[in-house]
Amino acid sequence: MARSEAVTVETYLAALPPARREALAAVRSLVLRHLPAVYEEAMAWGMIGYGVPLSRYADTYNGQPLSYLALAAQKNYLALYLTCVYMDPVREAALRDAFAKAGKKLDMGKSCLRFQTLDDLPLLYLGQLVASLSVDAYIRLYEKARRR
Repeated sequence: MARSEAVTVETYLAALPPARREALAAVRSLVLRHLPAVYEEAMAWGMIGYGVPLSRYADTYNGQPLSYLALAAQKNYLALYLTCVYMDPVREAALRDAFAKAGKKLDMGKSCLRFQTLDDLPLLYLGQLVASLSVDAYIRLYEKARRR
């Protein structure tokens, strides 16, 4: 399931095989427990997305809500997309360090963490990372990165 046509998160999750659904639902639960106020969950780009609503910040390059993070079931792996890590070398270094300290193998693209099971992830650190940026702080980070 690379790109989904699901309109709701529930429909997206229901379409997954049980093991993948359970793992993605567990990461979703972690995200929802730690997600700062104002960010909204919605289907975006065929994935479960979390972003800044346009009513709060409309000056995005594509006219879509500013993406904070996303979850997806790709063809060969599950993915947690962390835009805040992609835009911030300090956060990326901290993420790499958290994986090393937890003894976990980091499988990462520009902004995505690829995983098969929950055991592949340092969940405590990821919860802290999700909680680490208020909407205002994230907008400042986005605007700084956009000026580069």
